[in-house]
Amino acid sequence: MRIIKEKTLNEFCKLAKYKQAEGSVRSWIYEVRYSDWNNARELKLKYASASILNSKRVVFNIKGNEYRLIVDIEFKLKMVFIVWFGTHTEYDKIDAKTISYED
Repeated sequence: MRIIKEKTLNEFCKLAKYKQAEGSVRSWIYEVRYSDWNNARELKLKYASASILNSKRVVFNIKGNEYRLIVDIEFKLKMVFIVWFGTHTEYDKIDAKTISYED
């Protein structure tokens, strides 16, 4: 899978408040980059704790659910778009179904 805005995600992990997630995010990036999902069912085989919000929006638990990562996935194009990243507490303050790239 191709990850769009991977650099932005890595930059977030360099910030002090997200620094503890850096290793887990790097692992997630590596695993996703070498995945080849055709649909959400195949994704769930690898990431059983991921929350499928709709046909393309997925929430991943990062570092034992201390952090959340929201992505949009275009399965046919094999592309994963980073939408939002933050702590679990920050996640509780947003609407994961409607948040957009600009927020």
